Amino acid sequence: MIRTIRGNYMMYESGAIVVETAAGIGFRINVTDTSSLLTMREGDEMTVYTYLQVKEDGMSLYGFADPDELKLFEMLITVNGVGPKAGLAIMSLGTPNSIKAAIAGKDAATISQAQGVGKKTAERVILELCDKVSALPIDGAELAAPAIKTAATGDKAEAIVALTTLGYSKKEAEQAIMSVPDEDLSVEEYIKKALKYLI
Repeated sequence: MIRTIRGNYMMYESGAIVVETAAGIGFRINVTDTSSLLTMREGDEMTVYTYLQVKEDGMSLYGFADPDELKLFEMLITVNGVGPKAGLAIMSLGTPNSIKAAIAGKDAATISQAQGVGKKTAERVILELCDKVSALPIDGAELAAPAIKTAATGDKAEAIVALTTLGYSKKEAEQAIMSVPDEDLSVEEYIKKALKYLI
């Protein structure tokens, strides 16, 4: 129904971005923790490729930086037991090609690292999509490397986004946040500790 949204980046909300169109409508779009859309700054023009979920209690938009990401997401949610939230969690594990490589390589342990995705669901994803993703182009270099690297989640992911809005690159923000020992800290505390690393 809604396949793309073009507008200006407004803000980041927990797990989602808000994009304001030329008509003045702000769309809240759920994104992955590793999405390149999170590198945008306030006012930047952007195009988001979207999937619209319609339920009895409301509608939700899920957004991706390019059609390839969207296509993989839509393949994932065709698997029984994988809804949009679980699909987004799997997409947060790495690049589309690295996720395809994990599925094609029948690496259930890697897929099950996604938040809310158990071993049985990961095995079902591989069983149903293995043949489909193997037909898609996969970068050989990515296949040779470890398929997926662990991404920051929760408060750490929010802290990374906050640092990028302060002007740091996503790579700098990730390095700074990941240098903070794993503790039960608030977003603000992660940011304060990371800034000491960056200064």
